[in-house]
Amino acid sequence: MGYNMLKSKNGARTYTENSLEQAALSFIRDWCEDLRFDHSRAVSRDAKKPDLDGTSLYQNQIPYNMQMDIDRLCLENAVERFLKSGRKEDAFDVYFCYLEMFVGDYEKVRRMIELLSEFEANGSGLLMKHRDHYVHSVYVFILGLAIYGSNSIFRKAYKEYYKIEDEGKAACHYLQYWGLASLFHDIGYPFELPFEQVASYFEVEGDKRQGSPFVAYHALESFIMIDDAVKDRLKEIFGDHSFHTVNELFARILWDKLGKIYGFTEEEMLTYLKEKPVCPENFNYFMDHAYFSASVLFKKLFAEMGCEMTKEHQDALTAVLMHNSLYKFCIAHYKSDANIPFRAEFHPLAYMLMLCDELQCWDRIAYGRNSRKELHPMGCTFDFSDNAVKAVYLFDEKEVSKINAFKDAYIDWLQKPEGKAPALKAYSGMHIKGKKDISGFQEDIERIVDLTDIKLKVETGLGHRMHTGSRNYLSDSNFINLYHFAMVLNGRWDNAGWKEAKKAGQEEAFLSDASALKKFSDAFKNLSLEYKLSNINQAKAFAGYLDEIGCFYTDKIVDFELLEGFDRDDLLKIGVLEHRRWLKEHYDMGWTYGNPDKKDRDLVREHKDMIPGISEGVSEISIEQAKANYDRLSKAEQDKDTEPMECMLAMLRMFDGLRIYRLK
Repeated sequence: MGYNMLKSKNGARTYTENSLEQAALSFIRDWCEDLRFDHSRAVSRDAKKPDLDGTSLYQNQIPYNMQMDIDRLCLENAVERFLKSGRKEDAFDVYFCYLEMFVGDYEKVRRMIELLSEFEANGSGLLMKHRDHYVHSVYVFILGLAIYGSNSIFRKAYKEYYKIEDEGKAACHYLQYWGLASLFHDIGYPFELPFEQVASYFEVEGDKRQGSPFVAYHALESFIMIDDAVKDRLKEIFGDHSFHTVNELFARILWDKLGKIYGFTEEEMLTYLKEKPVCPENFNYFMDHAYFSASVLFKKLFAEMGCEMTKEHQDALTAVLMHNSLYKFCIAHYKSDANIPFRAEFHPLAYMLMLCDELQCWDRIAYGRNSRKELHPMGCTFDFSDNAVKAVYLFDEKEVSKINAFKDAYIDWLQKPEGKAPALKAYSGMHIKGKKDISGFQEDIERIVDLTDIKLKVETGLGHRMHTGSRNYLSDSNFINLYHFAMVLNGRWDNAGWKEAKKAGQEEAFLSDASALKKFSDAFKNLSLEYKLSNINQAKAFAGYLDEIGCFYTDKIVDFELLEGFDRDDLLKIGVLEHRRWLKEHYDMGWTYGNPDKKDRDLVREHKDMIPGISEGVSEISIEQAKANYDRLSKAEQDKDTEPMECMLAMLRMFDGLRIYRLK
């Protein structure tokens, strides 16, 4: 039995056939079984002498390929958690899994993605129009997995483009490079936001931007220059051609792939790229975040981290570069009569990114002043059968009065069409059909990407609010420092210094010691992805536990009782809740009840603290089941569920400047 047997341990997952959930999760589970395997090593944990060269809780504890299969299951579970909640904190898990699996040390890239979330949450309220891009990018990633797994037409184009015959190898290849393009396509938004903030300051509805002050970026030389080591690698790929800047590199790649099709020269493309950050007036007074996303990603991966560069990496970067205005207005001029919709065989990653970026407009937080007033879809149901995409965008049924008022106004306008037609963004763009009997929303997508072979059908409907009861708690921070919290939660277990500091009430002083944090960081990096995620999810759960005991944390000064510590009843509730989380997490990762030697636990995936009599296929653990199992544990084992939460009190104060309050 191979390691990919782990895919069947959680047999309780059932989703509607050809839905987004079913298509995306089955892609990771069924199409990517051998993801990152090294077939020169042992390929079954049941071999008589398995090679214990993989990492679990400790190094050299399980076979290497078993570790790779567990990593794949981590990604599958992270995607499932996110689809159930839609929460920013669960989007974090998907980013974390991808980076750990395909890029390397998360600490080296953490600010790159955390900045996007933090910047949006804090700065976007000053804009007229702006919606979330952090969670959006994870939805785009998942949507692209679903389309690839369900659409044989796109798979054929992808395999032919990259000359990969084997279906499994092609799927694993796609997952790696599609993840790079989709998850990071909007990381350049922190460059666009200040531009839009200044524009919004002077903007009155209906006014043009010409004549008002605007932001432009100069002194970009160090930002776009390519260092010597990367230049040498590029020479190997391009046959001794020397590139000095990312602008030159991107211009050459785009001209080579698309110049003849769309009729532009390498020099023309280079001019566009040079002017993007410094002359927004040449682009209708808009700043293209996609240019900065591609440039930031290039510099981070190849100049700072020294990652290996391949043609696939370049494809991912140019897909990011084109996904916004560059393709629409500088390459295709997509609203002109000469427009040629983009085909998958031109550049599969760019095709998929443009398609999914347009389709993913549901369940996005509206930050901008005007965006908050508009009616956006709260959810979307998909049907990917028959090599097609059917999307039904769902609007909140509680907004039906607003929808009906718009429909009445639109009918009146049809009878007497004077002035502009009434609009209710984004509902009207999806609901009203044009001359081709498709909505303006769908018509716009079909001008961007060619959907001759991959049919698209867009409809609207009404539904209940998504993620009811699972999205927010009273606890609030700008961006909870999950990675740092997880690192400390793991490191404090066997650390005598932490225990002494806790006994003396000096936790914050201990956490200020750089040498202690360095030890915690090194220990955390040595864990497998499974155990890193376990610590991260333990930190994430804290806000929910506080909610259960009538407490919350915030960075605001509020008139409630300040909580200095938990009482006995608080700890009992928290302990049972944390034990339930631990149980569900382990069942999802293929663990069952058993009492093997401690050194063999991770190899056989059995643990004595699981519930006796329950094996696999667990969809949920009730609070009663968790309480009964918690009560049978020793005091030392119970403390493992409560001590981390007490540690969180100190960390919230130390790292995020937050305080915890009791409602009563």
